[in-house]
Amino acid sequence: MRRFSKDTKITALKRAPLFEGLSRKQLAHVAQLSDDLDAPAGAVLCEEGSRGQEFFVIVDGEAEVTKGGRRVATLGAGDFFGEIALVERVNRGATVTAVTPLRFFVISDRAFASVLDTDPAIERKVLRALARRVLTISGDPTLQ
Repeated sequence: MRRFSKDTKITALKRAPLFEGLSRKQLAHVAQLSDDLDAPAGAVLCEEGSRGQEFFVIVDGEAEVTKGGRRVATLGAGDFFGEIALVERVNRGATVTAVTPLRFFVISDRAFASVLDTDPAIERKVLRALARRVLTISGDPTLQ
C-alpha cells in the first residue's frame, strides 16, 4: 500500500474543526500519529453504538453513513468522521460502511492523548475548538 504524504494529511486535518487552530507544525505532529489503511467495498469502518476509538479521514473512495439502518449521508475524499472519539469516550452515533474500495488514515484516541499530554499548546487549541463548537451548537444564550 502506498503511504499518504505528510502534505496530504496536513491538508485533510486542517478541514476538521477540532484542529482548526493548529499551526502547520502542530498538524504535522498530529499527522505523524496516523496509520494509513485500505478497506474493500462492504467493509464496516465503525458501527453505531460501539465505542469510538479513532478519527478517520477518507483520502480515496466513498462510504455510506447509516443511522438506525437508514442512509443519512455519503462521504468521499476529504471527508472525515469520529473526531470527538479522540477527546471523549463516546459511542458511535452511526455506522460507516465502505461503498467502494477506500484509502484512508486513522488517528487513535491513545496516540492523540499522548500528544495532548506532551504538547500543552495543542491541548489548549483543541479545547478552544471544542468550546467554539459547544457555543455554536448549544443555542444556550448564557454561554455567549
